[in-house]
Amino acid sequence: MQAIPGNFFEMLPGLELADLINILSVLAIASLRIGSFLIASPLLGYRVIPLQVRIIASFSMAFLVSSMVSIPDLNQLAGIELLLIVAVELIIGVTSGLILTIIFSSAALAGEKIAATAGLSLAALMDPESGGQTPVVSQMMNLLMVVTFLSLNGHLLAISTILQSYNVYPIGNTSMSFEMVKLGIDAGGIMFRFGALIMLPVVIGLTLVNVIIGIVTRSAPTLNLFSFGFPITMITAFIMLYLVAGPIADNLSRVTEKSLDMLMRNIEVLY
Repeated sequence: MQAIPGNFFEMLPGLELADLINILSVLAIASLRIGSFLIASPLLGYRVIPLQVRIIASFSMAFLVSSMVSIPDLNQLAGIELLLIVAVELIIGVTSGLILTIIFSSAALAGEKIAATAGLSLAALMDPESGGQTPVVSQMMNLLMVVTFLSLNGHLLAISTILQSYNVYPIGNTSMSFEMVKLGIDAGGIMFRFGALIMLPVVIGLTLVNVIIGIVTRSAPTLNLFSFGFPITMITAFIMLYLVAGPIADNLSRVTEKSLDMLMRNIEVLY
């Protein structure tokens, strides 16, 4: 079978049927890294996005990748070597997407703790992403995180970083760096740090309100805590969320910047 050059689009006019399988194989290899990234990332990785959309997006970007980078001749690769290349491509894409997903979880974590403190954790909706019930505040914070990420063109920067990784670490290399494991652990620490920064203003305000309610109910035992304390706590939670909307948005912007920085660091360790 004739080997396909780096830019096989030059062969499309007058393409023979015998070369079609080789072209599809090249596209499949080129789509592994970007496809696994899209599936593991917090955008197209949501379960509400149909699988067909992810596959089409992966192969569409694979066309771009195939025309920009050199791909080894698959006819000269042995079975074990080909499996190693596939495994490495999947590891790079999945780890890059999971780093973004872990850091993005800081918004959902903050929303869950705010809902638990305000007594809003009982108001839960079915989350199609996790398959369970998630507090409404947590879902709203998660949506705000996604909107902030998209408004700052973070999705374009993330995809551009993955496309540039083909120049840093071309297809065909099988050496891996364990620094990606350390970056995943660091991403978990960043998630808890930003989750604390987002929820602290609201949680501290609600804690002070609960202390005041406790003093009032202690001094007037006849007051019913459920009919007196919970409405005040929920109203205070809404007021606090309104007042700290600006700082929350600033922290979400910092989460976006930090997630993109961690993604770039994950690509840099491949040198």
